[in-house]
Amino acid sequence: MRTLISTAFVSLDGVMEAPGGEPGYRNSGWTFKDVAFLPEAYKLKGREQEEAAALLLGRASYEAFSPVWPGMEEFAGYRAMPKYVVSTTLADDALVSGWGETAILRSLDEVAALKETEGGPIIVHGSAELNRNLADADLIDRYHLLVFPVLLGAGKRLFSAADKDRQLLKLVEHEAYANGIQKNVFEVVR
Repeated sequence: MRTLISTAFVSLDGVMEAPGGEPGYRNSGWTFKDVAFLPEAYKLKGREQEEAAALLLGRASYEAFSPVWPGMEEFAGYRAMPKYVVSTTLADDALVSGWGETAILRSLDEVAALKETEGGPIIVHGSAELNRNLADADLIDRYHLLVFPVLLGAGKRLFSAADKDRQLLKLVEHEAYANGIQKNVFEVVR
């Protein structure tokens, strides 16, 4: 069974929307506007590319990343690996060329079936709505979180507000950096 990893930049109050400056969110770019850049705080991102065997995205994140990531050297590790987009609306002809093998999954049941296949870890970047749905369906196995020392209030959140049973997490790796960012790696306890 494959491991499904949710990776996110998240504010202390759980917001993950527009960390890199994406338009449409009033606090867009919150990861770099007021937090000093320290390369060591982002080493986890390089490790994720080395460890992941597939990339899973929601439709909106796919549409945001696919025109940009294929040409970016810092995301070169994702070029060759298989990509899966979870969407009920994205058409096959909307998939970009030149970014490797990409398949559309139409349901969380298809994600669950993908997890049952042979292969290495599957990593989910961005994809706020998909992350919440995956967590609610108990499909996430691990969280890689870079928690930023900022409170954003409103915005798309990583975690669902659904009324459900508690989910225990085991902290397996953590580090705090001089700029206030905290790395927290949690395994989901089952």
